Amino acid sequence: MNAEVRILEPGQLETPLGEIRFLFLPPGNTFACRAERLRFLSKGHPLGDYLAFLAQLANAQQDALNRFPSTPLPDTKEQALCRKQGTPLLAARSWPRNPAWRAGLKMILQQMREVALPPAGNVAVDGLMQANETRLDETADRIVAGDFADISPQELPFVAAALQVYWVHMTSSLGEETFGRSEQGGICPVCGSFPTVGIVKSGGAEQGLRYLSCSLCSSQWHMVRVKCSICESTRGIDYHILEGSNGAVKAESCDDCNSYLKLLYLGKDPQMEATADDLATLGLDMLMNEAGKIRSGPNLLFHPGRPH
Repeated sequence: MNAEVRILEPGQLETPLGEIRFLFLPPGNTFACRAERLRFLSKGHPLGDYLAFLAQLANAQQDALNRFPSTPLPDTKEQALCRKQGTPLLAARSWPRNPAWRAGLKMILQQMREVALPPAGNVAVDGLMQANETRLDETADRIVAGDFADISPQELPFVAAALQVYWVHMTSSLGEETFGRSEQGGICPVCGSFPTVGIVKSGGAEQGLRYLSCSLCSSQWHMVRVKCSICESTRGIDYHILEGSNGAVKAESCDDCNSYLKLLYLGKDPQMEATADDLATLGLDMLMNEAGKIRSGPNLLFHPGRPH
């Protein structure tokens, strides 16, 4: 692993905040794009079988999103209050989940039953199909709280996938103007979740700007560069890459809180997708772990206790 010298990067001196687009909501084909990228990345990759499985899961997510039933959304009074208070409107830990999320899970599981899964995957699908509502909701509660300790690594991707579909459905049903800025810059202003990665945009008005990509609802929000997304320190920020890589994916680490977050540089590869390319660069996570750095946000489709 190479630690790069701290230098002033393009985008560190950015356009005044009032002129920057703050939020991008997920497009309607979010999961289809993810599936396509996962399929591409799976070819010849050491984790190719797993990435190919997740591509099939993302296809099932897209199908579930396309058929997702209408669900209750916050009214205009709630929207205005959250904008005024700087709190996420669809806060994952407090939003009263509608039972429709379990209907989405069932759609995903039914489609995955038609896929050639390894034995452990089939067991997980069958177990979740037979699970009662209480167990499913308890598992969902732990996922949105970031508590993966007691969650089966085989079940996690399916339940997390259903939660992502539910939140993307709600988020995309509302407009950007619905959401305000969060008081804490490093959490999603839509659902209050942590980002999976940061994305450095390329081209257009957002050239060189960093947007954090939500691990749950796939929204992207602006946060200035060379600033820790956890403690917001601008001191002791370092950048790390895998030896032999083209630098399209870097780990930004913070000495103050000992955390790190990956950054995807679209100028080096415009086809990158947050969830997919994070999973395809787990080698960088391993090196950061060996260096004693703690990952600041989850990838909900990969159990942190899963063997690399």
